Amino acid sequence: MRLFKDYELMSVERSKIVKTMASSGTTGQSVSRIFLDRITAANQVKVLVKIASNFTGTKRHPMLIIDTKSAIKDRNLFSARGAGILGFSILGYDVTYALDEDMQLDFDAVGVFCNKYKDENILLFGFTYMVWEFFYKKLAKLGKQINLENGTLVHGGGWKKLSEQAVDNDTFRRLLKDVCKINRVYNYYGMVEQTGSVFMECENGYLHSSIFSDVIMRRTDFSVCDMHEAGLVQLVSLLPLSYPGHTILSEDIGEIIGEDDCSCGRLGNYFKIHGRMKSAELRGCSDTYA
Repeated sequence: MRLFKDYELMSVERSKIVKTMASSGTTGQSVSRIFLDRITAANQVKVLVKIASNFTGTKRHPMLIIDTKSAIKDRNLFSARGAGILGFSILGYDVTYALDEDMQLDFDAVGVFCNKYKDENILLFGFTYMVWEFFYKKLAKLGKQINLENGTLVHGGGWKKLSEQAVDNDTFRRLLKDVCKINRVYNYYGMVEQTGSVFMECENGYLHSSIFSDVIMRRTDFSVCDMHEAGLVQLVSLLPLSYPGHTILSEDIGEIIGEDDCSCGRLGNYFKIHGRMKSAELRGCSDTYA
């Protein structure tokens, strides 16, 4: 993936590029730049909706974004954070941002939203660390509760260099429920180099491939791991047309648990991510406000 940091990689003429996405990174790091033509950008949106709606339902719902609106200001040059927000917001309507421009929880805006849709199912989206740092911790510190019992939260991005603050999924769900009564919480795994073909986490806590994507685990000599053997995560996607991103070897460590036999009923490979390889670069949407 470091090639995307060092080179401008395109599979079409530059004149056909309509959007550029940039990975998140810490200060001083170079970032990946992903160049999209209209077809690739449109396919990313369609596939994201197709995959995510299998978990959130096909009907659009009122949506609360655990972020600030300024994250999507530039529609032509997206960060991974902005791309995630804009992509998932297609699943909802009447999108409301829970944080103000100072990254403070906007209790007035959230209160109005919750009262307006108290009798409807609602959808929430945010990056894991931001949900934790700016939503959960704020509510817990003030001893406040917000009733989101009718909500479904989709979150992703991981903890990355914020690992000292990380909690496991069960703890994350339990503590969130303590402050906002939310029951349905889905994590996802993906990266800006393959936007759209995300891997959603099922009710059993496993990440699932889709008909648009797959994963392969590789040993350090690049041979393919056996089932239940941890290795480097290689991601495969059908979506990239405007850049060479069909197969990418990440710096994450994962393990394929099974294929076609998850008790949730979804087919394909299902797997877990164990973390980052040692000496891997820090990256991810959650690093933005470390």
